[in-house]
Amino acid sequence: MATPISLSLSSLASKSQQLVRNERRMLAASDDGAMMKQIQSTHAPDGRVVDVKPILQVIDNVLHHIIPNIDHAMNGGTGPIDALDDRTNSSAVDGALDALAYIVHKICCEVSCKCSGGGDAHATTMGILNMLSSYSWDAKVVLTLAAFAVNFGEFWLIVQLCTSNSLAKSVALLKQLPDILEHSPTLKPHFDALNKLINAMIDVTKCIVEFTELPSEFISIDVPPLSTAMAHIPTATYWIIWSVVACAAQVTGLVGMRHEFITSTSEAWELSSLAHKVYSIHEHLQSLLRLCYQRIDEKKLLEAFEDFKRTIETPQMDNLKILLKIFRKEETYYLLNPDKTKVLIDVLRRKHVLLLISDLDISHEEIRVLEALYKGERVSSELNYEILWLPIVDRSTWNDGYEQKFLSLQSIMSWYTVNHPFAIEPAVIKYIMEVWGFVKKPIAVTLDPQGKVLCPNALNMMWIWGNSVFPFSSEKEESFWKAEAWTLELLVDRLEPNLPTWVNQQKVVCFYGGVQMEWIESFTTVTKGVAKALDIGLEMVYVGKNNAKERVKKITGLIKEKKLSHAWEDDNVWFFWNRLESMLYSKTQHGKAIENDFIKQEVMTLLAYDGSENGWAVFFTGSDEMVRANGEKVLSSMKSFDEWEKLAKQMGFIPALRKHLEGIIDEHHCTRLILPGNSGGIPEKVQCAECGRPMEMYFMYRCCVE
Repeated sequence: MATPISLSLSSLASKSQQLVRNERRMLAASDDGAMMKQIQSTHAPDGRVVDVKPILQVIDNVLHHIIPNIDHAMNGGTGPIDALDDRTNSSAVDGALDALAYIVHKICCEVSCKCSGGGDAHATTMGILNMLSSYSWDAKVVLTLAAFAVNFGEFWLIVQLCTSNSLAKSVALLKQLPDILEHSPTLKPHFDALNKLINAMIDVTKCIVEFTELPSEFISIDVPPLSTAMAHIPTATYWIIWSVVACAAQVTGLVGMRHEFITSTSEAWELSSLAHKVYSIHEHLQSLLRLCYQRIDEKKLLEAFEDFKRTIETPQMDNLKILLKIFRKEETYYLLNPDKTKVLIDVLRRKHVLLLISDLDISHEEIRVLEALYKGERVSSELNYEILWLPIVDRSTWNDGYEQKFLSLQSIMSWYTVNHPFAIEPAVIKYIMEVWGFVKKPIAVTLDPQGKVLCPNALNMMWIWGNSVFPFSSEKEESFWKAEAWTLELLVDRLEPNLPTWVNQQKVVCFYGGVQMEWIESFTTVTKGVAKALDIGLEMVYVGKNNAKERVKKITGLIKEKKLSHAWEDDNVWFFWNRLESMLYSKTQHGKAIENDFIKQEVMTLLAYDGSENGWAVFFTGSDEMVRANGEKVLSSMKSFDEWEKLAKQMGFIPALRKHLEGIIDEHHCTRLILPGNSGGIPEKVQCAECGRPMEMYFMYRCCVE
């Protein structure tokens, strides 16, 4: 039979259950305009500043010590578990709570009294808000949560120690607390719901505090998204205090239930509903917080961008300041040298530096060609320059595969590289893309020993003229073009080692391309026949097709097997087409219009030939006589040699072929010029290589996996 004390205490439990049931009525009403005005009317801050962070840390420690122990007990475990490493800074907490202990105690008493008396949760919440009217919103929630941590912490200490500590056992007896283990099947839904709500309360409280710590120099409290968040914080504060009252009611409801345990599943449902409400508030505030951080990051990025822009546009004593600003401030300025040893960035001070900028798709051919330049003639004192690789990557998609790809590329580079792509300052990446025009195709920005940018992309001139154009300035590039002409040497450079011999022997040299084997066999066979009929020396070289590595490799093998002509290996094929594109971009970068530039016309013609699936051919002699045509025209001309044979014997092979080609009327043709859309410097006006009319521009998206 229950004692009078237990019956009296049991009545407190029924009153606290009534307090929780009031939630259902308030869930729908608390977010309307009238309620918002009522909440705001309690807020009259006096400017006092409360350091809530150390207090919140203690609250977090208390509640996150209790929750694992509750789960442990509800699942049949015995004895306490010490779940966390307590790293609380006691001196900081003492300082923060020195003047606040009384108000925390006052809230404890208010909550305990109202819950014990079965008071209305809304009225209790508003009473606490009025009690805390002079505090900021973040201080209100932290102080209320601190009061709950005190009450709940004391309660759980008694429950946890009553089996092993005589004092705790006596207090539990006076409070008539139930045996948690004995009633765990019944209590488990309640404590599960209680734990969820406590976690949600902590999350929202941390979120509110985080809003108050946002740097005002990068985001304004009067402008969205922060102004939007601040408008929601009073409602969030109300619900946190309401949740504290609801949780306290549940804890108070256990008092007096030592022998008579009566419970309702609706209480657990009410707490779960409240937890869902608080979680929804947390998700909304978190979304606003993410927007705030995004706005802050954008502002920081813009400021850092402008700072780097000012630095690089301001004359410097040397290049070190600019090189240092390339990297994040929190990074140690280490590079990997060519021997893959860590070195300070100071090793590049007062040197000519090429900033090689690429993504992780930079080709091995590109690396090998650049390495030949870097390790070749540059050893002379007049060609003293260094290369620093800056890989630009998407951090949001970074994974172990990209990490291994980066390390693999880094290992084959014989110049300086960054220690890791993430070391590069995001604002510098923005500058690289917006000012220097990097998208995907590699570029090399030239810095002189004083840090002045000599050229935003020196790779074009390096592919065309190599180290002879050092120090890779735009002015040097311009001067080289002024002295250049469309010659066999410009077209082929040093790619064909036999070329000087063939020129000395006064042979006709034919370079041809395409990927149709049937055309290649027909063209080489009939052209050799024409040369034999004219008794002239002829050498033919297959130069493949751009961006068709595997097909070209297969065709090269067949050409060599059938001894149709000479054929270049992969690196030479890549370099030939890359040089042609570089010539076009270099010319365009210097503002050369196609109408007034014969070299640009010829380069675009060859690139247009390559854009088609058909073959093409260009014939040269040592005197730089030249004629070229698409595959269909040149093959039909060779097959109809008898029509211009007499002329060829009179004028010579190339003049006669040119005259014959001029007489062919091509009523139907489709010329395509395919250029990478991410390289910058795309010419606005392009003339057709066949008829000279302006070509239409289309956008093409291509994925060619060879």
